[in-house]
Amino acid sequence: MKRLIECVPNISEGRDPALIEAVCDAVRAVEGVQLLDTDPGKATNRTVITFVGEPEPVCEAAFQLIKKCYELIDMSRHHGEHPRFGACDVCPLVPLANISLEETAHYARRLGERVGKELGLSGYFYEAAATTAERRNLSTVRAGEYEGLSKKLTDPAWQPDFGPAVFNPKYGVTAIGARNFLIAYNVNLNTTSTRRANSVAFDVREAGRVLTDEKGKPLKDEKGETLRQAGKLKSVKAIGWYIEEYGICQISMNLTNIGITSIHEAFEAVCESAQNRGMRVTGSELVGLIPKQALLDAGKYFLRKQQRSVGVGEAELIKIAVKSLGLDDLAPFDPHKKVIEYVMEGDTGTRLVAMDLVRFADETASESPAPGRRQHIGVYGSFGCGFGRNGRQFIFAQARLGHSLGGVFAVGRARTTPQRRIVVFGRCRYRRF
Repeated sequence: MKRLIECVPNISEGRDPALIEAVCDAVRAVEGVQLLDTDPGKATNRTVITFVGEPEPVCEAAFQLIKKCYELIDMSRHHGEHPRFGACDVCPLVPLANISLEETAHYARRLGERVGKELGLSGYFYEAAATTAERRNLSTVRAGEYEGLSKKLTDPAWQPDFGPAVFNPKYGVTAIGARNFLIAYNVNLNTTSTRRANSVAFDVREAGRVLTDEKGKPLKDEKGETLRQAGKLKSVKAIGWYIEEYGICQISMNLTNIGITSIHEAFEAVCESAQNRGMRVTGSELVGLIPKQALLDAGKYFLRKQQRSVGVGEAELIKIAVKSLGLDDLAPFDPHKKVIEYVMEGDTGTRLVAMDLVRFADETASESPAPGRRQHIGVYGSFGCGFGRNGRQFIFAQARLGHSLGGVFAVGRARTTPQRRIVVFGRCRYRRF
């Protein structure tokens, strides 16, 4: 079976459409790779790019993307809200189908070694590709950011995993890793105070907050380790920031394991914390793509919360999830451009005539004001007639051959010459008239 991996590089440019498109063209030029999504952010000055394919073509596309970033992006002039230390800041590989995380980590290391040898660029391996336990966490690897790189690269403890230990002011460095699927998710608050937003982030993130004394000095245990108060949600990283583009603060989260903390659980936790601190959640924002099941689970959760039946179609569940999470608060949310399965299928049709039978059935079974209900009844009626006629032809053919129809449930009758055949449950009987 075909092995599939996803690559989600984050490049340090979110304001120049022509430059972003040139980087994407480098990916498109590689045969066997499908570019799924490009999500630029002006305030962060950062773009998340998503593409998939088999391991070898994906690694080739990632290499060409890094090379193009080296040509076009100058980090010495970069400013943005998001932490960063390189032109292609991070380049994670994610196993999707028929490949393990360990195998994916092997491809990540091969990619890094090639970047170091052929391009002369430096970087670090993180998460499953990390060379030491201390380098697994991206925030630890990226500590000090671009501005601290010249000093960091001279520290023996932070020699790069690939490439020369020399500061490249134009490019910086790249973190290349292998990890499981991650959802980048921001929740919007009705405040402009970064301090208050961070208080909510500290409430919900797994790392929680540092405990301090009356003077604000961090408390230490007997071993000298900083004391922390754990947050509410496992497998969640979060910070608060102000987004000038929207004029609001957000809780920016990485949900690193949605099997442990789902998107709707993260949303509800932020709502509770914000309310306790006198703020209100106004909506949320998805960065990049999301698995379909995550939205289906959210839709069912909110329907149950309303004490409504969850026995509705896929499209209706996703619509409930989008509205309940406020995913369309800042911009229109199109599931066919944001749900990974839909994007890979190229499923973008919205007209009834363009829908397959499953989506047509979901749409007509939903609460939406789909036009032409009488026409729908006619369509379903013709489906029934077609299935009935098909079944009758099957029965006649079996009867002519003299075969039993054990297990077939059919009710009906037909007139043939020279005998009439009456069909009953479980078998076929023949009777002459």
